[in-house]
Amino acid sequence: MSKYRERLRVADDFKDVFAIVKDAVEDRFGMRRAGLNLLLQDMPSFIGAYHVLGSNSIVINRYLLNAVKSIARSKEEYNSYIFVVLTHEYLHSLGVVDEYKVRTMTYGLCRDLLGDEHTATIMAKGDPMSYFPELRMLTRLAFGREYEVVKEFDTSNLSYIA
Repeated sequence: MSKYRERLRVADDFKDVFAIVKDAVEDRFGMRRAGLNLLLQDMPSFIGAYHVLGSNSIVINRYLLNAVKSIARSKEEYNSYIFVVLTHEYLHSLGVVDEYKVRTMTYGLCRDLLGDEHTATIMAKGDPMSYFPELRMLTRLAFGREYEVVKEFDTSNLSYIA
């Protein structure tokens, strides 16, 4: 359990957190895939992220992400938010389409690998707004038209020739 907690505590970027997500999902469920892209887009405040079925993209709500970054009390809280969102969408990208099942799987993974009291587990048990009630005050209703591509997000499928 502590291996994942420590890695999440010190992760520096989306790529680091996603590497933890992939390892955790493989350890817990024996599922893995490569070649995903991460996009950031401003979205209505009631949408955290989405994965378009059959695509290689996960899209996170940049508006909420920026809000969480400003209210999180630590890097670990911020990373925990990203971990829960990416785990949820990664499971969708693996073909688990039932929303309730994905939520249950995300919570079980967090509980088993991070512990009952970990920030990510608490967020996964309810939702991020239950952990960060300030997010309920956000009222964005529209999708932004622009995407930001996170560079070198999932490079596990690339091989390098030296």
